[in-house]
Amino acid sequence: MKKLPNFFLLITSLFFFACNSPQKQDNPQSITIGFAGDTMLGRLVNETIGIKGYAYPWGNVLPMLEENDLNIVNLETTLTKVKKKVPKVFNFKAYPDRVKTLTLGQINIVSLANNHIRDFHDEGLLETIETLDGTSIKHVGAGKDIANARKPIIITKNNIRIGVLGYTNNEPGWLAGENKPGTNYLEVGNIKIVKKDIEKIRDNIDILVVSLHWGPNMRQRPTQEFIDFAHQLIDAGVDIIHGHSAHIFQGIEIYKKKVILYDTGDFVDDYRVDPLLRNNQSFLFRVNVSKNGPQSIKLTPILISNMQVNHAPKDEAKQILLKMKSLCAEFNTNVEIQGEQGYVKVY
Repeated sequence: MKKLPNFFLLITSLFFFACNSPQKQDNPQSITIGFAGDTMLGRLVNETIGIKGYAYPWGNVLPMLEENDLNIVNLETTLTKVKKKVPKVFNFKAYPDRVKTLTLGQINIVSLANNHIRDFHDEGLLETIETLDGTSIKHVGAGKDIANARKPIIITKNNIRIGVLGYTNNEPGWLAGENKPGTNYLEVGNIKIVKKDIEKIRDNIDILVVSLHWGPNMRQRPTQEFIDFAHQLIDAGVDIIHGHSAHIFQGIEIYKKKVILYDTGDFVDDYRVDPLLRNNQSFLFRVNVSKNGPQSIKLTPILISNMQVNHAPKDEAKQILLKMKSLCAEFNTNVEIQGEQGYVKVY
């Protein structure tokens, strides 16, 4: 009888070990996804690359891009030799060989769903796609037809499956058709289309990213219409919303333990700088994710000048972080500032 308690102790211990063994626990692996906004390699950036080299636009941000497991940007230009322009105010293109800038910057996925990808007609769009397809860089949001424009990208990193979809609410006339090249145009509020795309892949992935080129330029805060739609996207199964188009960064919302980057601002360009809104200031947004979803966000302030992105100088970094902290507070999102970095907890 004296041995009976020891027997039960052994059984209890074995049961506890079995329930808590690595095979039974959630996968603790995680990856870091780098998100950045509009990356415009055309015009003066294109010329500068020819003089200073393919890696020049990344400045001293390059080591961080190399550290990330995945990097996603909005490619705000075509990669083409086509000369015929679409009639509009601004037309952006870089020489096709400038794709080497993207590969050297460790850019893995680009969104082509924007208001510049067809600046040089269908030919410019198709040459851009052909150029990217000649590299390891994946693309979403535009294609030779609507099926390809809506096609998701699925990448596995560290045993975590990431799915990416791309949309834009700019240039409705550029919507791709069954036999027509174009973009994956989406009217803000039309959740039905997105739900159909999500349903096709949600069961095959762990993390779903939607990259959205939406809204007007120089808007510091999203309107309620955009906030409501972002919530609908999360409710439909999206884990991270990667917003861009405003040319300035907006606040971050943590909604149901998911991440809404309403606008990630600019990243590389030759644009005129607004002295008040400061479109030359932004961040590299580094989101840590596991199979369970987003875990945290690291915000590194950046400054764009001379066709190059760099870490913002110390005093300016603090200013940029305080501005983001204020914008995030409007969404009840807390940004913890440590030195020249900002941190947001999701879980």
